[in-house]
This record gives sequence, C-alpha cells and structure tokens, in this order.
Amino acid sequence: MTAAVTAMITAVVGVLGTLFAPVLSQRLTARQRAEDVQVAERRRLFEERRDAYTAMNRSSRHFHTLLKDALHRIRDGVYTERERDQLEEARREHRDRYAEAQMVVPERVLDASRAVNEVLVAADAAVKRLDRGLTRDGENAERIMLDLKEAEPRLTAMRRLMRADLGVTE
Repeated sequence: MTAAVTAMITAVVGVLGTLFAPVLSQRLTARQRAEDVQVAERRRLFEERRDAYTAMNRSSRHFHTLLKDALHRIRDGVYTERERDQLEEARREHRDRYAEAQMVVPERVLDASRAVNEVLVAADAAVKRLDRGLTRDGENAERIMLDLKEAEPRLTAMRRLMRADLGVTE
C-alpha cells in the first residue's frame, strides 16, 4: 500500500466516523430514554400495586375489627348509633378498596381477597340482622363470632400473598 492509499482510507474512515457519530449517539440516547421510561413505568405499577395492597389490607383488618367489636357490644346490649355508623363507614371503605384492588392486582391476590371479603360480608349481614332482631335459626352473637374467626387465617394468607408479590421475603 502506498502512502496515498493509506491517506485516502484514513480520510474516508475519518469522514464516515464524523458522519455516523451523531447517528450512533442519537440511537444510544433513544435506547437509554426508552429503558428509563420502562423502568419508570415498572416502578409506577409497583407503587400502585403496593398502595392497593396496603389500603386493602388496612381496610379489611379494620372492617374485621369493627365487626368483632359490634358483636361484643350487641351481645352486651351497648351497641350505639355511633358504632353502627363506624361499622358502615368501614364497610364502605373496605368495598372501595376491594374495588380498586380488582383493577391492579394479580388474580391469585384477588382470589385471596375474595375469600376474606366473603367472610366479612356474611358477618356484616349477620350483625345487621342481629342488631335488628331478625336473626336466622341458630344465629346469635357467639355463632357469628365463630364464623367471623374464619376471616383471620384468610387475612393472613392474603397478606402473605401480597407481600410475596411485592418481593418481601421476611
């Protein structure tokens, strides 16, 4: 190879490098932006799911606690309008959090929350019947309390599934 050919090749490589550098830089920048958008979207979805889990867990446990309190107060004859209102508010809150969770959580978590919901809704209906004096055969505060205990392992199972889905191992 002569010095002229070497110079020509060097010049062509230099010009091509100069021409393609902005294109390559732009492609790398676009790829990085796309990756950043994906990371941000995954983070947003994770946070949305975590918030739904937190709200669902809190509202389910609160509703469960107020149902137990209502049964004790009805049994003791000290159930007031204030407690009725609190229980109704907790029921509505639970219903709303359950509806929100249905839109963002995986099916296995929905199955667990559905199992909790079944017990809580049944207990709420029984508490209302008991409070109004319209109980079914064999229905009393103690029996409803036993039925409501079925929610406790279901609440635990639901919480475990939620934590596992969020990647919490301990």
